[in-house]
Amino acid sequence: MFQFICPPMPHYIDGGEDTYPVQGKHADRSRIGVFDLIFVTRGCLYMEEEEIPLHISAGQFAILRPDRSHRSTMPCSEETHFYWLHFQTVGEWSESQEKLPFALARQSQPYAHIDYFPFHLPRHRSLQSPQAIEAQMRELHRLREQPSAHSRWKQQQLFHELLQQLLEESGAASDSPQLQIAEAAALYLRRHYQDPLKYKQMAEELHFHPNYIAICMKKTFGCTPLEYLTSHRIEQAKRLLIHTDEPVGKIAEDTGFGSFPYFVRCFTKHANTKPKAFRMQYRSKKPE
Repeated sequence: MFQFICPPMPHYIDGGEDTYPVQGKHADRSRIGVFDLIFVTRGCLYMEEEEIPLHISAGQFAILRPDRSHRSTMPCSEETHFYWLHFQTVGEWSESQEKLPFALARQSQPYAHIDYFPFHLPRHRSLQSPQAIEAQMRELHRLREQPSAHSRWKQQQLFHELLQQLLEESGAASDSPQLQIAEAAALYLRRHYQDPLKYKQMAEELHFHPNYIAICMKKTFGCTPLEYLTSHRIEQAKRLLIHTDEPVGKIAEDTGFGSFPYFVRCFTKHANTKPKAFRMQYRSKKPE
């Protein structure tokens, strides 16, 4: 399973289709620098990626890594037709047997805060409705023949729809119970960020033990509930420092921090500057 941290979303580069006769073979390639998505409509491709067998039969797709070599292990035993698609990302990605946690980004720029999320794609999977995927592949191929800015824009839109379709068709889009619990806990913390964190109250609302909630959040977001809450509070404090003239002490209170010194320590740790300096940096008028 591939995990892409978004944004940015993976982007479409190029694509097409090919048909191999009996005894035809896929070309051997080494570290081509792009992901290679192959969707077979009939026949079978017998391949391997650095000694990992990969047989792609009709109605299946597979994704080959940009940093590895792949080759045919044996020729096609029947006429084989397939679509191919190259894509890449400039963001973080990884491959694992299970969904990995991702760390919440810490940003010092007030308007640069981005809500990152993981996007997962299976490495090799059968499709329930391959005809729908084939139709999207054909449309991408058609747009390829129209080299205009508008067509490129439509290609990227269609490519993202294709990724979502691959998730849904392959059955990989369903969230794990741990992910659902972690996201429910994150929503609870965002709603109650102004209040003191009460694990018992959160557990009662989510119907899970606090320790298990913490395990789910650590596995999903790479942080504890308190760390997640603190990060969200800091982002709210940044907004108030820029958009209001409230005293820093009042902002500390309004964003759920129990004491002014604790707020200053947390803010400085996350934003690499003190609250007053942060406000002066992004305000034309200095209220304090």
